[in-house]
Amino acid sequence: MPDAFVRTTSRVISIPRSNIDTDQICPARFLKITDKAGLADALFFDWRFTPDGTRRVPPSFIDEPHNQGREFLLVGDNFGSGSSREHAPWALRAWGVRAIFSTSFADIFKQNAMKNALLPIVVTPERHAALSVLFAADPDGEWTVDLETQKVTLPDGSAFDFEIDGFARTMILAGTDEIGYVMSRLPAIEAWEAAHPARVDTLAAR
Repeated sequence: MPDAFVRTTSRVISIPRSNIDTDQICPARFLKITDKAGLADALFFDWRFTPDGTRRVPPSFIDEPHNQGREFLLVGDNFGSGSSREHAPWALRAWGVRAIFSTSFADIFKQNAMKNALLPIVVTPERHAALSVLFAADPDGEWTVDLETQKVTLPDGSAFDFEIDGFARTMILAGTDEIGYVMSRLPAIEAWEAAHPARVDTLAAR
């Protein structure tokens, strides 16, 4: 089950680049890994490591000491394009990312992200520009994402609302997935079944 997300406060990592695809987020050669926790090093691997696996010097952005522990990304347009691999949000979550701000996300990545309690927060180009200016002026400022109220609060005290699919929001707040949600409704399902006649067996002999 994914971890619940209700309200989180964090500093931000800015990646001012558009069209970051899933092969950049988690290269295809890591798709055989099934242990989600083991995917933290796979995140942006080719940006962070040389072909022989040596960490790049100077370190890549997420490996810089001041970025450790930051849970929010501010990225360019069309984040998560490319193949539909769920390993991309797995790697982001394994590293510790909880929310991503962009003007748009690839549809399949967006759905996969929400299934893993990773919030894809869509903002307008104007809002994105303002957030970029705010980050540049205060790169260590803390932002707060409140999923219950669907509100982002910024270091200067200003806030704005964001939209998210209602069913996905319900599951993320509860820290569950579709199967867990159905199982939580099992008493109601069993009561409905008990109150209705058995289905007709159309294969029974006449």
